[in-house]
Amino acid sequence: MLFDLRSRGRRRTVQGVYLGLAILMGGGLVLFGVGAGNGLGGLLNAFNGSGSSSNQSSAVSSAEKAAIKATQTSPNDAAAWSNLIQARWSNASSNSADFNSSTGQFTAAGKQELTKLTQDWAQYQKLVKQPDPNVIILAARAYQYLGNYSSSTGAWQLIATAEPTEATAFECLSANAYAAGDKRVGGLAATKALSLVPAVQRTLLQSKLNQAKTDSSIAQSC
Repeated sequence: MLFDLRSRGRRRTVQGVYLGLAILMGGGLVLFGVGAGNGLGGLLNAFNGSGSSSNQSSAVSSAEKAAIKATQTSPNDAAAWSNLIQARWSNASSNSADFNSSTGQFTAAGKQELTKLTQDWAQYQKLVKQPDPNVIILAARAYQYLGNYSSSTGAWQLIATAEPTEATAFECLSANAYAAGDKRVGGLAATKALSLVPAVQRTLLQSKLNQAKTDSSIAQSC
């Protein structure tokens, strides 16, 4: 099993999937545990949209400011950049000004926050040989919601390489590659994902992967 994940704007749980996510209110950082997923689109728990209260928004904003200061003080500290990536995601995903819970999409302001997250991700990558999969996931999601499926595919490739027996990594890699127009990688990843799930789940998974060829929302569900 690889990780617990959270998706934006969806309240779906597909068979074989269980996830857990907690936000440290004091620090505003996302902690990831261990989970498994065997159905594309059901890899992640839906975001509960509960971060719009003024108290929580204030706490998250303070965490982001503290994380920014830490990267300025110690620009070569990979952990500081990791914390900033997590803080930016928490801020964007829990702020009603950044995320529209009715449409399940980020607002223009939210996308600006995600763009900053991807910039932080680029800096973080320069400082580590093996990125934390949980940090990679946030970068992948940010790229997905920005519509940059080529970059999100690259992020999922890193996860699949790190966890070659994790079906969810290959499911998301396949979906994002299809969304990016890369049928070769999409097909190879789909084949691998199907080989990693129980036979009883393959028909459903194949159907979802086929849908991903023409529906980018499947990629965003990762």
